[in-house]
Amino acid sequence: MKSGVLWMAMLGLGGAAAGMAQTQRAVDTVTIDVDLGKAEGAAVPLYRWFGYDEGNYSTTVQGRALLGELHDLSPVPVYIRAHHLLTSGDGVPQLKWSSTNVYSEDATGKPVYDFRLLDGIFDAYKAAGVRPVVELGFMPKDLAAKLPGKPDQPYEVLYPKDTLAGASQNPPKDYAKWEELVRVVTAHLVERYGREEVLRWYFEVWNEPNIAYFHGTEDAYLKLYDYAVAGVRAALPGARVGGPATTSPRDAKAYGYLQTFLEHVATGKSAATGGIVPLDFITFHAKGQPTFKDGGVTMGIDRELMDVDRGFALIAGMPKFRKTPIILSEADPEGCAACSSKNNPANRYRNGTLYPTYTAAVYKRLFDLADARGVNLVGMLSWSFEFEGKDYFEGFRSLSTNGIDKPVLNVFRMFGMMGGTRAATTSTGEVPMATMLSTGVRGRPDVAAMATRGASEAAVLLWNYHDTVGEDEAAEVTVAVKGVPGTVRRALLEQYRIDGTHSNAYAVWMAMGSPQSPSAAQVAQLKQAGGLELMRSPEWVDVAEGKVVVKTQLPGESVGLLRLSW
Repeated sequence: MKSGVLWMAMLGLGGAAAGMAQTQRAVDTVTIDVDLGKAEGAAVPLYRWFGYDEGNYSTTVQGRALLGELHDLSPVPVYIRAHHLLTSGDGVPQLKWSSTNVYSEDATGKPVYDFRLLDGIFDAYKAAGVRPVVELGFMPKDLAAKLPGKPDQPYEVLYPKDTLAGASQNPPKDYAKWEELVRVVTAHLVERYGREEVLRWYFEVWNEPNIAYFHGTEDAYLKLYDYAVAGVRAALPGARVGGPATTSPRDAKAYGYLQTFLEHVATGKSAATGGIVPLDFITFHAKGQPTFKDGGVTMGIDRELMDVDRGFALIAGMPKFRKTPIILSEADPEGCAACSSKNNPANRYRNGTLYPTYTAAVYKRLFDLADARGVNLVGMLSWSFEFEGKDYFEGFRSLSTNGIDKPVLNVFRMFGMMGGTRAATTSTGEVPMATMLSTGVRGRPDVAAMATRGASEAAVLLWNYHDTVGEDEAAEVTVAVKGVPGTVRRALLEQYRIDGTHSNAYAVWMAMGSPQSPSAAQVAQLKQAGGLELMRSPEWVDVAEGKVVVKTQLPGESVGLLRLSW
C-alpha cells in the first residue's frame, strides 16, 4: 500500500489550507478546534536534543553560553550529541572537524590516554546542566586500520575538501583495542561524573556508518558495534547503548542497512562476547531535501517525513523493537549544517522565519507518525549549534550567530513551554498527512496546531507554513479551546509569536543595514530581539461553558503559542 493511501486509511486526515506571508493581506479564514478533554498521548519532550560536528565549540565562551541557553529552554534535561569525541588532533575546531586526542600509542604499541580535551567538553556540559549522548567515534589515528589500495590516505581532511576521506573514518586495526578504548573512556566518565549520572546518558556507536562516515562493510560495522557496547557495559553495566545512526531510510540501501542491523540485534550473537547483542535505543536520521533555484529555496518537508515514516514502519514490523525508544539523532531540513549562504545563497532561509516554521510543522507530524505506527519515539535531535569566528547571519544551520539567538531557537523555547498530555486538534487549514508525505506543502499553506494540557494550564502551538517562499499569505485564525474545567470563569492568556517583527533578531539586524561590526548598543539590541517575545501583555479572557475563543492573524512563515492558565 502506498504511503498516501495508508495514511488516508489509518488516520482519515483531510482539510484545506490557508495562508502565510508577513506583508500580504489575509486571503482566507481558518478555524482551529482544540479539545482538552480528548487526550492523544503524552507530550514527550522530543525537542530537547541538539548536536554538532565541532565538539570543541562546547568549551568556547559562546559555546558555553549557548549550552546554558539550551538548558534553560526546557524543564527537563537537554541532551547534546557531538562528533569527533575520540578523534586525534590538537583540539582546534574547524568546520566539520574537531578532536580530543584521547588515545594514542607509544613506540611499543601500548595505549596512551590523555583526557584533558575530552574532560573539557564534558565539564562544559556539566557546568551548563546538560547531558551527553556519547557518540563513540571517530577512530583515533594510531588505531585506524590501513585500507587496501590507500597507502597514502591522510588521517585528517579539512573542509571544504572531502572531510570523510581521511583515516579517521576507518575501522580499527584491532577490535580488542577498540573495545578497550571504549571501556577505558567509559570508566573514566563514571569515575569523573559518577555512576548514577552516567547511567542517565546515552552511548551511541558511530555516525552514519552506511555512507562514507565509515570505510568498512556493514559486517565491519556490526563488529564495531558489538565490541563498542561490550566495552561500555564492561565499565558500566546497565549503561544505555544504541545505534546505528544510519541515514535517511527512504533510500533503499539505508533502509536495508538499518534492517540488517536490527536483525543482527534480534537474532545474532555478539562478535565480542558470543552472547546477546545489547540495544537500548534505536537511532536513524531524517532529512528534508530542499531545492534551490535562482537564489530561492523550496523546502522538502515531505522527504524528512518520508524518512521518519519508513523508519517507523520498519521498526514497527519487528515485534522485538516496537517499544524500544527511538531517537532521530539527526532530524533537519537538509544535510549540511556547515554549508553557509556563501556556499549557496538560498541557505539564508536559516536566518529567518522559514526555518522555525518548518520545524513546528514537522514537530507535530512526528507525534502523528509515531502514534499511527505504534512506536516509541523519544527524541528529535536538531543538528544545529553555533559556529565560531564567522560573519553575522552567514546562513549556517545554527541556533545563534556570534552570540545572537536566531529565530529558530525560539521555536524550541515554545516547545519547552508545552507539556503534560497532547490534546486533540483539528484545523480547516491543515494539509493532510497523506499530502505531506507525498508532495509536502506545495499547494495551499499548512495552517495547523498542536495542543497540550497540564493540571491547570494549556498551550496551543500554531503555524502558517509553505514549502516555497513567496507562496505564503497571512491567515485569519479563530482558535476555539474547549475542555477548560467548568468552574473556571476567567483564564490568563499569553500570546507568543515568531514572525517578521517578533522574536526575530535577523529582521532587526537587516534593518540596521546588516552590520558585520555592530556597536555595543547594536549588539545589545540584537540580543534583546533574539529572545522569545509576547505579542502583547498577558490578558484575562472569559471562559464560557468551559470554552475560550481566541482570534488572531498568522502572517506567512510564522509560529504562535497561546498559553492559557487558570
